[in-house]
Amino acid sequence: MSRYPRIEQYGLIGDMQTAALVCDDGGIDWLCLPRFDSPAVFTSLLGTERHGSWRVGPDPTIGGGVTTKRGYRGDSLVLESEWYTPAGTVRVTDFMPPRGRASAPQVIRIVDGLSGDVPMVSTVRPRMEYGRVSPWIHQEGGRMVAEAGPEALWLDAPTQHIVTDGAMVSAFNVTAGDSVAFVLSRTQSHAAPPETSDPETALTTTLSFWREWTAQGSYEVGRYHDAVVRSVLTSKALTYGPSGGIVAAPTTSLPEEPGGARNWDYRYTWLRDSSTTLAALLGTGHLQEAQAWTRWLLRAVAGDPENLQIMYGITGERDLPERELPWLPGYEDSSPVRVGNGATDQLQLDVYGEVIETLYLSGQSGFAPCRYTSILHRRLVEQLAERWQEPDEGIWEIRGPRRHFVHSKVMAWVAVDRTVRLAEAGALDVDLCALKKLREAIHHEVCTRGFDPARNTFTQSYGSPELDASLLVIPRVGFLPPKDPRVMGTVDAIRRELATPDGFVRRYLTAGDSTGVDGLAGDEGTFLLCSFWLVDALALIGRLDEAHALFDRLLTVRNNLGLLAEEYDPLAGRQLGNFPQAFSHMGLIRSALLLHQLASSSAQEPKCHLPCPSSASDVQSANELVLSAEAPAADATILTRA
Repeated sequence: MSRYPRIEQYGLIGDMQTAALVCDDGGIDWLCLPRFDSPAVFTSLLGTERHGSWRVGPDPTIGGGVTTKRGYRGDSLVLESEWYTPAGTVRVTDFMPPRGRASAPQVIRIVDGLSGDVPMVSTVRPRMEYGRVSPWIHQEGGRMVAEAGPEALWLDAPTQHIVTDGAMVSAFNVTAGDSVAFVLSRTQSHAAPPETSDPETALTTTLSFWREWTAQGSYEVGRYHDAVVRSVLTSKALTYGPSGGIVAAPTTSLPEEPGGARNWDYRYTWLRDSSTTLAALLGTGHLQEAQAWTRWLLRAVAGDPENLQIMYGITGERDLPERELPWLPGYEDSSPVRVGNGATDQLQLDVYGEVIETLYLSGQSGFAPCRYTSILHRRLVEQLAERWQEPDEGIWEIRGPRRHFVHSKVMAWVAVDRTVRLAEAGALDVDLCALKKLREAIHHEVCTRGFDPARNTFTQSYGSPELDASLLVIPRVGFLPPKDPRVMGTVDAIRRELATPDGFVRRYLTAGDSTGVDGLAGDEGTFLLCSFWLVDALALIGRLDEAHALFDRLLTVRNNLGLLAEEYDPLAGRQLGNFPQAFSHMGLIRSALLLHQLASSSAQEPKCHLPCPSSASDVQSANELVLSAEAPAADATILTRA
């Protein structure tokens, strides 16, 4: 039996600058401080407890084990875990108070006795620099301090601690009505000690923040309300508040295959992930996040769009060198453990489409674009016009030879199409005639070189026999009408060749060694976002019952807190990859919005107003369909300051 908990055994807490994973055994096994991309101080998720963890729970000698019950308190990121033990019942409430720019990050754990007299143990074992450095632990002014180099962790609690084997250990009892709170704060070691805080006041403030933020949205998704709200909360938790950047996930190196080497660092801001997540937030009425991301985009990209990267640091950093951490064995011995990401230098043409799609959807939601956004938009289109015929690494960041990926070309078409639409509406000053010709040229090339008429399906790349789940977005972005025979043939082909009988979809077929399209050894699970794409495609081509059935099946994959990783292994019945994953939650939100809109509409598909769908320039995208029904009017006073 593995010494590692399954990924789905973890819950998420965070303060919109970093996040922690809390296991159902009471252990915090992953926490980076002070930011998402900082070195971890608790890293046992990728190693052993000796690489850093903090467990609060019943004394193991009384048989506490994993929690009997856990959940978030209402629509918040406050996690409650309960143990029913032979000695009584106890609850641990875990949260991170939202902080201002100057505030110290804090993890607060409140232990409440509910019945009986329960022996409890708190074991804080900090290890700086991803579990590599053991700190100097001592007392200062009655407070426990762990210091190493520039880092200091301060632990405040009403219980006594002893230092043993590099850990701060406190044993105590709680009876019904007792409450014991632990507060862990991080500062720089040379700075003044952090101020002490009242845990109960911090809890009240944190709950109020999340309730007020959730109330700002609109969630008309019928029976999917709870799933959508939890996914929206998760997306917000993955937002770095000071900059507006959104991380793909708060973790690194959780494997796509247990024991394998497909382990990547996702604690950065991908243009693709950010734009699609923002589209989901727009669809649920969270316009402030769209404004913040637009500002992040301008800061990160606008000064040098000619060298557009696929990802940046959470405050716009460009240099994200990839390296390995050999002292960590990896989750379930999946090595290497990587920090940084070498894919930052790849060419992925689809990001032009996804970024411009977000700018377009922002306008559809009532945003008034500023002059700098318009300049950026034009320069991005100019770059795309020069580069769209180049091969690239594609949406999946292959580490093999570049190809002419069909999805990349489709998204290049999206970039030009949305620019044309904005220009026709008078919102952008461009050479409209030239862009219309470019749009037609891209469309014609994709339909000619990226389509296999013998099999009636689009293919992964020009001239290749392989399929790719990213082709499922063709009807969603309006490249072709949903009922076009080429679209329906592609959906059927992907279901035959890439999907399991239950509808879980692989990105593409891997070769198991470095001879495959991605140049990587090993295999991976089914990709959850691709499965949500199949939901969308089925719904758009008129198979609404099948779409609802698959969506309901996908909801059962979430853990008991409503969280999703990147991938899923349907044979082992477990989640895989970095966790929780913004892409997966974005897919859930957008599918729920689309299903609700189609089910509520008298017409179950967008209508094409063209006599011939050769360009599909007037086909309404699924994004627009959702926004036209779900997104409230924006506050122009706020948005014109973007």
